[in-house]
Formats: sequence, C-alpha cells, structure tokens
Amino acid sequence: MTTPRLCRSACCVALASIALWTSGAQTGIDKKITLQPGGKPIDMPGLHNVIYVSERLISGGSPEGDAGFESLKILGIKTILSVDGARPDLVRAKKLGMRYVHLPIGYDGVSQEQALKLAKAVRDLSAPIYIHCHHGKHRSPGAAAAIQMCLDEKCTVAQATDIMKRAGTDPRYAGLYAAPKELKRPTSEELAKLRIEFPEAAEIPAVAKAMVDIDHRWEHLTLIRKAGWKIPKDHPDLDPPHEALQLMEHYREMARLPSVQKRPADFKAWLKEGEDAAAALEAALRKARKEKDAKVDLVEQAFEQSRKACAQCHAKYRDIPRSKTAKDKDD
Repeated sequence: MTTPRLCRSACCVALASIALWTSGAQTGIDKKITLQPGGKPIDMPGLHNVIYVSERLISGGSPEGDAGFESLKILGIKTILSVDGARPDLVRAKKLGMRYVHLPIGYDGVSQEQALKLAKAVRDLSAPIYIHCHHGKHRSPGAAAAIQMCLDEKCTVAQATDIMKRAGTDPRYAGLYAAPKELKRPTSEELAKLRIEFPEAAEIPAVAKAMVDIDHRWEHLTLIRKAGWKIPKDHPDLDPPHEALQLMEHYREMARLPSVQKRPADFKAWLKEGEDAAAALEAALRKARKEKDAKVDLVEQAFEQSRKACAQCHAKYRDIPRSKTAKDKDD
C-alpha cells in the first residue's frame, strides 16, 4: 500500500543521509552535522531534538524565533506540522514560504481519527515536512510513530516505538507508547477518500491554552532556578518573583474556567495546591531579594511543592492512555 508520493521528491530522498550545514557566519556553526535514519537527535540554532523519521518527515521541537525558522529553511522544509497546543508562528513561516498546519494532540496518546488526519497531511502536503510539539520529545515523536504506522505497511510496532525512544519520549506517557499498538493501519484507498481540512491555527480549548501558559512559566522558572534563583544572564527579561506571580495567576484563572469547575475534586485540589505553592514561591523570592539572601531552602520547598501537585495531576489525568480515561470536553 506504499503511496508513490512518499518517494516522489528527490529532495526528500536526499534527507536520508545528508550534511545539513557547514561552518559560516550566517549560521554560526563551526562543524558539519548530519541527520541520518536511526540517528540520535541533533540541535540547530533555534531548533532542538531534531530527528529523521522518514523520507518525508522530520521531528523536533518548536522553532524558536528567526533562528529556528532559518534552520528549517536550511533543512528545506516546505510544510510545518504542529501538534502542540500553542498557536503557530504564522508570520515567520509565511515570510519564508512555509505552510503551517496545526493539528494538536494531547499527552494521552493519538486517536485513530487524529492519526489519520496526521498521516494524510504527511502523505499529501509538500515535503519535506517538519512535525513539532513544544520540546520535540513527547507528542511530536509520538505523532510521528503513529504516522509511520499508517503510511508504511512495513513499519512494525517496535520500529514505530523506536522513533519515540530515539527522541527521548518519557515512558510515563503510556498513551503515546500505546498508540502504535492500538492503531488500525488504513489502506491507501481509505486515506484517499478522507476529506480533511488542514487549519493553519486550530481553535484551542481554554484548558489546553491555560496549560500551555503554565508550561511556559515553568520553563522560565526552571531557567531561573539554574541561575541560583536570580535573573539569568542570558534572559535579563525574566524577573524571578514576577514569574512566580504569573504562574500563580495562571493557576487561579484556570480554576475559574467553567469546564474546570466540572472536573473531579482531586483535580481542583491539585490545581489549588499548585496555586498556593506558586504564591509561596513568589513570597520567598521577594523576601530573598529584600534581605539579599538566597533563602534557597524556602524557595526550593515552594518550587517542589508546586511541581509535585502538577506531577500528581498529570499522572492521573494527562499521561495515561486515552482508552483508560474519558476526555473532558471544554467550554
């Protein structure tokens, strides 16, 4: 059932083992880097955890700023396929003549319907195609594994799973690892009959958007933590107490969503616990600044408490297979 279009582009075939770029003032790279089938992830300017998936598909993290999109240009990318919850950077993509398609998925796995949409996109849209989530470690390789199961009749579950393992997908995301086993491989005829729209920016449910905002604040606080709970030298815009305050506000606003009010008691309790811990983190950071004392123990305690609440909630409601939980509908 292999589709002829999978091998039509000479550019795509060249990606099987090709030196992506060499030293030069424009890239700032001093060595030649090669992207190979079965190879380890590589980093490029503004682009992280990049792995070869197939002749048409590359997986990685979200492109960051101009540098990230320039790296995609170097890769020869024609279509960017986002499975992330964040809104795609359409302006930068269009500036370089790239098409963006936004088909978000969760950490709980890839449904049959989602897999077919993603597979049709990779089969039919201009290649090479770059699929990404946020960090390129979990959802995008999980989606790539499902895509390969749909498009390559010779792809085994073990081979699909290897895509995730190479990208570093955490085993805790049982739903992502379960997808290749549970998918029903479509025929070429079945894919051809599908009538699917490929939005450049999908409408994101309120809860999913709130989680994206919270995740960004956690990224900032992780950078601040590495800097000893001070303003990171390479991110002078990140003010420690303010980031903790914003995290607290994101938790609080999420708790006010009508769909969250319908969630189980433990979900709401963990959300409140995260909010309270973020408030404690802000207070500890402001006290440390005022007294010019790091107060690492208090700061770390609040940080870990908030992270623990997130981990408990994720373990029960986000990271488990789709078949074991009913998906909540957002307002």
